[in-house]
Amino acid sequence: MRLRTEILSIQRRREVVQTEWDWPITDSQKSHNERAALLRPILYEMTTSVEAQAASTHSGKALSLNISSGGMLVLMEQVPDVNQVLKVYVPTPLTVVETPTLAEVRWVRRIPFWQGTGTGPYLVGLKFMF
Repeated sequence: MRLRTEILSIQRRREVVQTEWDWPITDSQKSHNERAALLRPILYEMTTSVEAQAASTHSGKALSLNISSGGMLVLMEQVPDVNQVLKVYVPTPLTVVETPTLAEVRWVRRIPFWQGTGTGPYLVGLKFMF
């Protein structure tokens, strides 16, 4: 079981390694007109899976790009696994207040024109769970 989990994790990470703009576009019946631009740094907490030898929590910052009632698009330095649950601190109109909520990673795309060190930043689509 553990080996299968590790293989699935490796396969998910391989799917993210993308060097072209050739991203699949699917016909969606969903209306996205409720999205609002939200360019703000947000905090997140990412917990490792239970199968990992030492369960730990990684905290970091991401840049939110847009938000809707169903989820948000963020830019992250670290690549999360698809279906991973994150605790994100959603900004509110009051700058001193942030609302923690759970969000599921629905998709991840690497920025293909990144030329810096490392693997580069990732666009991450999050779906709010509540």
